[in-house]
Amino acid sequence: MQRAHDQKLPAKICPVDVTLLGTGGPSGLPRPSCPCSSCAVALGGDARAATALLVDGALMLDLTPGVAFAAARAGHSLGGVRQVLLSHPHDGPAVEVPAGLPQPGRVPDGRELALLTGHRVRAVAMDAPGTGYAVTGPDGHRVLYLPPGGAPAGLEENGKDVYDMVLADVVGRPDALARLRAVGAVGPTTDVVAVHLDHDVPPGGELRRRLAAAGARAVPDGTTLTVGAYEDVPDVPRRTLVLGGARSGKSVEAERRLEAFPEVLYVATGGTRNGDGEWAARVSAHRERRPNSWRTTETCDLVPLLADEGPPLLIDCLSLWLTDAMDAVGAWDDAEWAGGGERALRKRVRELTDAVRATRRTVVAVSNEVGSGIVPATASGRRYRDELGRLNAAFAAECEQVLLVVAGQALVLRG
Repeated sequence: MQRAHDQKLPAKICPVDVTLLGTGGPSGLPRPSCPCSSCAVALGGDARAATALLVDGALMLDLTPGVAFAAARAGHSLGGVRQVLLSHPHDGPAVEVPAGLPQPGRVPDGRELALLTGHRVRAVAMDAPGTGYAVTGPDGHRVLYLPPGGAPAGLEENGKDVYDMVLADVVGRPDALARLRAVGAVGPTTDVVAVHLDHDVPPGGELRRRLAAAGARAVPDGTTLTVGAYEDVPDVPRRTLVLGGARSGKSVEAERRLEAFPEVLYVATGGTRNGDGEWAARVSAHRERRPNSWRTTETCDLVPLLADEGPPLLIDCLSLWLTDAMDAVGAWDDAEWAGGGERALRKRVRELTDAVRATRRTVVAVSNEVGSGIVPATASGRRYRDELGRLNAAFAAECEQVLLVVAGQALVLRG
């Protein structure tokens, strides 16, 4: 009887590991000789070398000073590196290539490089100097790495191309993340890791808070991440109220929370005021700093918007909504207020907060914090102050997160 040939078992395909040898901006964090407050507190785990990645010990993305020592500290050798690719122009003197490493190069936009290790690397065109790299591992998991200050150019919608991990300049270019979400390249389970971290945001809790609002996270230098492994992706609060005084930075904080998401609907409750040039200048300044992909509607009819399906809402602001509501019920006149205006306003506020409770949309609302010492001289002014305080409290009770902005600094009151 003829003996059957032994069957060869398929080789085991290991998951892709990405080691972040550095996670900072091109100058590192803290920047040398920089006196700013962010650099002053960037110590210990918050100190970051310039970003460089090691993929499965075989592919290096970006070559930075001291990379061999960084790899050793992370428990890795560079002896197995077969390809070194650069993602962005390096200013200053050329970086010395450690012995044994191949000379660094760059893949032309749109071209694909196949490595003997089974990795495939496709160059992604950017809207700024530099090259992004989409890496597909032998196991099929996909990683996208973007250079500092860059966002992908010419993306097309393709539901099949969801990345398992994205490493990008989330702080400097949140719109890059918005573009990737718009075409389906970043999905709910994509692990978004912020790299190229610079001194634009104070490290520690403030950095974590801002990244979490974008659905991203940061890790210390030397961290090894397994692509496709379950990670506790930051859960973006569905309803957020941002409070603050005049010129506190509350509107900027609210806008920042949604700038990494496409197709935001900006709900302006202030409307237009004919002949008021100063008001027109305020409105124009708000519009100019919004991403081009956002749409704007001017209305105080918030309940139908909250009931509809659609993109995130940014409501700015509740204090102007209250002014309109008090106008409608005659709240400024004592007799009308006592004769039914108060009940009518309570009903309007209840309808609004009920709609906030029931909404399925992501909502970020802005309101003025009042009553910090100045007592209005008129009864109607005091009435408005009191009703805005009640509205803020009722709205906040329906939100997962509430922030108070003071002098441009956001304090988390809830969430």
